[in-house]
Amino acid sequence: IAEATEMAEGEPGEPNAEAFVYGEEDLVLQAAGWADPDSAPSRFDRLLLAGWSDRMERGLFRYRLGPLPTRVLPGPVRLVAQLNEKRSSERRPPQPVRSLRDPFDPGAFNFTRLRPAELLFRLRRTGGPGPPPDPLLVAINASPLGRGHVLLLPEPARRLPQVLTAPALRGALEAVLLSGHPGFLVGFNGLGAGASVNHLHLHGLYLDRPLPLEEAPAEPLGPHLGLLRAGPAPAFLFFAPGPAALEPVSRAVCRAAEHLDGAGLACNVLAARGDPPAGPGTGGGRGLRVLLWARRPLFGPKAGEPFAVALCELAGLLPLPTEPLYRDITEAQALSAIRRHLLPEPELLHLGGAVSYTHLR
Repeated sequence: IAEATEMAEGEPGEPNAEAFVYGEEDLVLQAAGWADPDSAPSRFDRLLLAGWSDRMERGLFRYRLGPLPTRVLPGPVRLVAQLNEKRSSERRPPQPVRSLRDPFDPGAFNFTRLRPAELLFRLRRTGGPGPPPDPLLVAINASPLGRGHVLLLPEPARRLPQVLTAPALRGALEAVLLSGHPGFLVGFNGLGAGASVNHLHLHGLYLDRPLPLEEAPAEPLGPHLGLLRAGPAPAFLFFAPGPAALEPVSRAVCRAAEHLDGAGLACNVLAARGDPPAGPGTGGGRGLRVLLWARRPLFGPKAGEPFAVALCELAGLLPLPTEPLYRDITEAQALSAIRRHLLPEPELLHLGGAVSYTHLR
């Protein structure tokens, strides 16, 4: 199975794509180190990056992605600023969103309209542990943040709105473990939290440097739940020490996201390899850290914002739209722009108690 691919027909009305069939033996439990992150690419990495580069050469993106100037802003948070002018000027305008529960709109752009050449492959697991996750179509993001930026699409023909589901998240978490690169991560922007298309999708992205959220210790909020203060925005931290924990963690994260929605709050989610919640050297090996940010929803652009705030910005990576902003922005200015979307700490801690309760259900 590990080396097999096949043609998958998909759902009616859904584009066909070559299937990437994998089993538990394909999950990479120990990724390459940051000293040489490209030293041990997995079968998943090789196929994804080769397909992505092929589509770039064929002109299937909205712009050609060249080298991206990058600098670490001086200050204790060590935000990573990156200049990506073309993404700002040439990407498809975000869909207007009016509420956290906007239904899928078949008249607006959606992922059933992707050209077949934009699809790379379809992830499909066979064997354990547990029931298989949703198959995920892996497609290029036509307005990329960086090399290998892809979309993970669970059954586009079902026309689901941008509301995270546990089977979709589970498949995305397995994708992180299919990569041998320490910086491959997946993320989700909810409605009112930076989502630009109201059709269920997650992002996959390779980072070329570690972020503090990988190893910073978290404050315990309850069994299996912590509050991570590292980076520009505090997040609820869930941890999966291995493949067997991916299903319960996926369900717990989605229950928490449902609770936020019921409270009128938007959310962003990011999953990356990292240390146990207590931090490195505290016993136990690295696994997957899954971060959930709760925030005030924002519908439509807000005047005076230097940049949009979505999962990358909350994690500490700032893709910036103009050279002057990239050159001159300070850590204090960036943190101010990010934190105006967040909850006051007493409200966040109260919410943490409720999220911890949902985690125990």
